[in-house]
Amino acid sequence: MKILLLNQTFHPDVVATAQYLTDLALALAARGHQVTVVTGRKAYDDPARRFAAHEVWRGITIWRVTGTSFGKAAKWRRAADFASFIVACCWRLLWLPRQDAVVALTSPPLISFIGAAFTRLRGGKFFYWVMDLNPDEAIAAGWLREDSLPARALHWMSRFSLRRATRIIVLDRFMQERLLAKGIAAEQIVVIPPWAREDANRFDAAGRAAFRQEHGLTDKFVVMYSGNHSPCHPLDTLLAAAAALAGESQFQFLFVGGGSEFAKVKRFAAERQLPNILCLPYQPLAALSGSLSAADLHVVVMGEPFVGIIHPCKIYNILTVGAPVLYIGPGASHVVEILADLRVGAQGYAARPGAVAEVATQIRAAAQAGGRLEDALVAQVAARFGADKGLPHLVAVLEQTSCR
Repeated sequence: MKILLLNQTFHPDVVATAQYLTDLALALAARGHQVTVVTGRKAYDDPARRFAAHEVWRGITIWRVTGTSFGKAAKWRRAADFASFIVACCWRLLWLPRQDAVVALTSPPLISFIGAAFTRLRGGKFFYWVMDLNPDEAIAAGWLREDSLPARALHWMSRFSLRRATRIIVLDRFMQERLLAKGIAAEQIVVIPPWAREDANRFDAAGRAAFRQEHGLTDKFVVMYSGNHSPCHPLDTLLAAAAALAGESQFQFLFVGGGSEFAKVKRFAAERQLPNILCLPYQPLAALSGSLSAADLHVVVMGEPFVGIIHPCKIYNILTVGAPVLYIGPGASHVVEILADLRVGAQGYAARPGAVAEVATQIRAAAQAGGRLEDALVAQVAARFGADKGLPHLVAVLEQTSCR
């Protein structure tokens, strides 16, 4: 089959959606499909870094398009960058032949509309892989008013994408429930959680020691938030806990990654002169195991309004390295269900957003308990989210549905 994949990021970018889409592309190419990717030319978190405009990589044809680079300092800048990327994608798609299947993710928001329109005009099956729901996310974050003209237009585009899709792949049951509430037929929706990157992610004792030594963490209890820093994962409670624990020298808070809120974390630490906060950029995939293994406690954050809109995929890699987890978020979410499977206690810690004193207490308790999660139950839960489960399921959905 001819299969087209659409997303703002792809190999060699290191953000999560790039990694997941790369996994899918490689799996499809390995099964003999003719895979084409239309993606962005600029690195997600470093616009100065440019990738090749066109290449064939491991049998996958990649077309990279370029939009504006106004940055993330203001909403209009982000909107302009998204819009210019969409226009560039449309221009590239004009020159592509009909595809048997088109898979669109959600970066930038509603690129799915382009994929749905392409199949409407050219034919083929459309698959919508929902990494987050928009404009629901923008409205929940306060970027758009529900009754505004842009929000109404984006809702129309979203409904078009959803109803045009042969299959909609969502990441958890909370996303599924949101789509069912929108009137989407249950038979259209398939729940496939993302998977841990087991090929590049495992507990790495040597990598842990080297990473901690390199960054002056050898004698510290390291509390790590790793991944995208966005308003959907509000870090205010964790940052306030870091400030509250600044006088306890054994604690070091490590923020690894990027995103629109990464500068806010740096500014918070600088303005308060907090030496217990360290910020590092996204780590290369080859260094992921050492980076994640360096943590003594990993933090997963979910904003109150965002359950079923976004998905905390970082939890899977955390389980793979066997690190204790501190969850800061609402009481009903996908992470809560996983922690329930782990029988929260020695296995994990949880607090609601805003509960700064409780978060500080949980961190102290984790430091006192120490150690990794090595029992069979953790391994069993982690195995449910391995690439050997989710990726073959997704490939099967694409192949079986496209051939009908």
